Amino acid sequence: MTKKTFPDFVQNLRFEDIPPHIVAIMQRSLLDTLGVAAIGSQTEMSCITRGFASRHMPCGADTPKARLLFGGADVSPMGAAMAGAFTIDSIDAHDGITPAKGHAGSAVLPGVLAMVDSLEREVSGQELVVALTIGYEIAYRAGLALHATVPDYHTSGAWTALGVAAAGARLLGVSDAQLCHAVGIAEYHGPRSQMMRCIDHPTMLRDGVGWGAPAGVSAAFLAADGFTGAPAITIEGSDAAPFWHDLGVRWEIESTHYKAYPVCRWAHPAIDAVRDLMQENDLTSDMIDRARILTFHYATKLAGHEPKTLDEMTYALAFPFAIMAVRGKIGVAELQPEILNDPEVLRISRATVLQETEHYNKISIKKRWADVTLYLKDGRELQSKAYSPRGDPDNPLSDAEISGKFHMFADGVLGAKRAQNIEDQVAIVTDDGFDINVFLALIYPSP
Repeated sequence: MTKKTFPDFVQNLRFEDIPPHIVAIMQRSLLDTLGVAAIGSQTEMSCITRGFASRHMPCGADTPKARLLFGGADVSPMGAAMAGAFTIDSIDAHDGITPAKGHAGSAVLPGVLAMVDSLEREVSGQELVVALTIGYEIAYRAGLALHATVPDYHTSGAWTALGVAAAGARLLGVSDAQLCHAVGIAEYHGPRSQMMRCIDHPTMLRDGVGWGAPAGVSAAFLAADGFTGAPAITIEGSDAAPFWHDLGVRWEIESTHYKAYPVCRWAHPAIDAVRDLMQENDLTSDMIDRARILTFHYATKLAGHEPKTLDEMTYALAFPFAIMAVRGKIGVAELQPEILNDPEVLRISRATVLQETEHYNKISIKKRWADVTLYLKDGRELQSKAYSPRGDPDNPLSDAEISGKFHMFADGVLGAKRAQNIEDQVAIVTDDGFDINVFLALIYPSP
């Protein structure tokens, strides 16, 4: 592709224009995020927001409607996007992008699916992939521009709203002017929520995507009705220009990473480090007296030595580090409330010190870094090398690992057969034999 203007990229991107490796990333993200949504549908956070959408964001007899992700009930497209985003965000295991310090899929996927489900026409698999590609690429670039041009550290909801609006506008077939108004509306109405507030005080607010997704969906519909809101300064502002000059030539989507563990990614380097130290030295947790984690500043804010809720555990470092030391894994069983009272996990967590270093502060920009020292009861000190997370583009999870993660999350909720059918549909989403109605029936079961 040659360099594109923002309207040209969104309005005229064809499936044939998307490089095969970008299509593969979109398919990987689709499967990975649906797995997170499946297990997320079992959380209290998802239950509350789906109930809220049903009661307060319903659809009428003659209004656009969309179904709740893994819920089935009909609500407004904004309600479906909101509940879907909160459902995915309730389990911190979805894809992301380190340079933009956040996540696109947790808003873009439910937003795009809500739009697709609400349309009075069938969408092909290739059209679905194009919409997702637009949503991710625009969201990532808007996120980079936002972080570079404002002093506050905003949640992903602030910039994913623009990606959802752009994808939604494309699906609705609006004019170039209406597209620009859609992203302007989304930027203005999107949640400029403070990320570190949720780190310091973990609750169900999470990453802001629960309101970023519906802000983007509503912006697309408003613009289609003639509502104005341009310009979006994170796209059209002079300070934002460096983040858009190579649109259509280079793909920010290439920076997408995937999580091996369902906790904040800032904790992953230390988790990988203790996993390897335990395995390489044939250790059991009862051999550990205490531990030290050297990492970057933001990671040290993930204190969480004694989390009282699963929300607090999600934004912790010492506690999931201790889970890995004690159990050797962080899977579905470790997402249950009982983990919070595990005495051995608590012992290791309380005995773990977090320290920032200027070196890790300096290099933890495009990647996140940490190293671990274990102080054993027999007097030995075992120090790891410096780690960055598995799942980064230069150290990717394999296709088998992504599939295994999907089934680990989805099989127990959906049943192995239905989960396999979803994976099979994702695998053929770009083929002529893909049927959107078959796919939607799998993720939107009857109530």
